Amino acid sequence: MFTLFRFLGNKRLFILLFSLIFFIGVMGISFLKRESPTWPEKFISDTIGWTQGLVYKPVSAVAGFFSNVSQIGDWYEENKVLKQTLAHYAKDVARLNALESENERLKEALAFTERQKSKDDYTYRIARVVATSPDAYNRSIKIDLGEKDGIKENMAVMTPQGLIGIINRVFPFHSNVQLITDLNNQSIRLKGISATVRGKEGSSFGIIENYDKEENKLLMTKIKTEDTLEENDIVVTSGKGGIYPEGIEIGVVKSRNVGEFGLTHTAQIEPSADFQHLTEVFIIEMPDVLGE
Repeated sequence: MFTLFRFLGNKRLFILLFSLIFFIGVMGISFLKRESPTWPEKFISDTIGWTQGLVYKPVSAVAGFFSNVSQIGDWYEENKVLKQTLAHYAKDVARLNALESENERLKEALAFTERQKSKDDYTYRIARVVATSPDAYNRSIKIDLGEKDGIKENMAVMTPQGLIGIINRVFPFHSNVQLITDLNNQSIRLKGISATVRGKEGSSFGIIENYDKEENKLLMTKIKTEDTLEENDIVVTSGKGGIYPEGIEIGVVKSRNVGEFGLTHTAQIEPSADFQHLTEVFIIEMPDVLGE
């Protein structure tokens, strides 16, 4: 029995020494300079490469997926920033355009007041339109000047282009303006306008007391047959009646026709003022009003 154990022990030692020698031999062969690898090396290399390929593809796909997800997040944030920048830019452009438009209007208003100084003794108070009535049968606007600013009822209101109406209600900090497009000979809110033709003040006269909403024209009546009014004449306030000051432009004559009974004529007047885009207006203070 002892001899058997001894033999087996020597056998294990022999196998260990043989394995060591074989391993050293393989290493020696591997370190030799060869033009091509041996078939074991090829087999092992191909096996490892194929295994790495199997592992690399799904790992690469997963890594690429998470990389794309990360990029999507970056793109989303970048897009969000660009949208905010574009919104700010659009807002700034709109504000710049509004300021430029307001600047042009104020320059025009300043030039208007300078021109008026050489024509009459009126004082022109500029006011901003803050609201417009949506009622088609009661056209009025609200301005930001009121009783505290010395505004009174029946003061005439105009733009640099022409007459637009009168103050009909006054509050401490704002006032209502009744537009001449609300003129009606049966209305109690707005009285007729005594009018004449610029340059023909001594030979032309009529009363503007209606507005044709379908034609968008003022109707001037009580024109005498011998009146010198004709098409393309500029109609202005005559100053008679005590409400509308003299010489304020109203509009241009577009047509003249025989009146209803044939005793007088009527004329269609196209208003000079633009009633659709009222932003700033002028309240006219006459010298007698200032002296009260």
